[in-house]
Amino acid sequence: MIPYGVRLIDLSETIVPNSPSEPWPAKITYLDHRAGSQEMRERFGVDPKDLVFSSGLGWSYEFIDAMTHTGTHLDAPWHFHPMSEGKISKTIDEIPLEWCFSDGVVLDMRHKNYGDFITIDDLEAELKRINYKIKPFDIVLIMTGADKRMGTKDYFLQPGMSREATLWLLKQGVKITGIDAYTWDRPFSNMSKDYQETKDGSYIWPAHFASIEKEYCHIEKLANLDKIPKPFGFKVSVFPIKIFKASAGWVRAVAIVED
Repeated sequence: MIPYGVRLIDLSETIVPNSPSEPWPAKITYLDHRAGSQEMRERFGVDPKDLVFSSGLGWSYEFIDAMTHTGTHLDAPWHFHPMSEGKISKTIDEIPLEWCFSDGVVLDMRHKNYGDFITIDDLEAELKRINYKIKPFDIVLIMTGADKRMGTKDYFLQPGMSREATLWLLKQGVKITGIDAYTWDRPFSNMSKDYQETKDGSYIWPAHFASIEKEYCHIEKLANLDKIPKPFGFKVSVFPIKIFKASAGWVRAVAIVED
């Protein structure tokens, strides 16, 4: 039972088969209860008409063919590079649980344009506006509004974090960040365009590669950050599925808000 005065806000996207918002969309095979009754015949030798409790129906289940970065997920340092802070990077099954439940803060970046860098100045201005100082182990959530376009190709129109802004957060003791968009960096199209024009490799994945210097995880494809009624003073839960030696794990991200 949820305590009186506590609200749970779902911050996760639904994994949808063949979504246009996924470059590598999930495929889901659904087996319904009639197919399940035939499986019960094979498993137990039972005639479906003798399934008296279910009127002849059996179990249902699904097969999912999806990468670990489909839907709302937590990226482990291993996704970014094999080394972090001079040590072997953590995989998703090695992420400390203590990182995954902490005080949350939402920073509103909805004024930033598609392809923009989110800078240190942007973060400092928003923190001044909400009168908040980041502390170690805060889970910092970047709100771009891109989640409102989930399910369309326009979902990829988003700003992204700069390397400098990412490191600025991490140097304050932050271990987990998140964004309500496809990627923590700018869109692939912007990174590619800038690199092709300049041949400067620092345009490619700079915020992700920040983990080589400072170990951290980030959540991608969050949703509903605008439904959290205050920018701080709430908890966030982002425990990942444990997948052996994987670079990411799906999460059911939840904000826990006391009224």
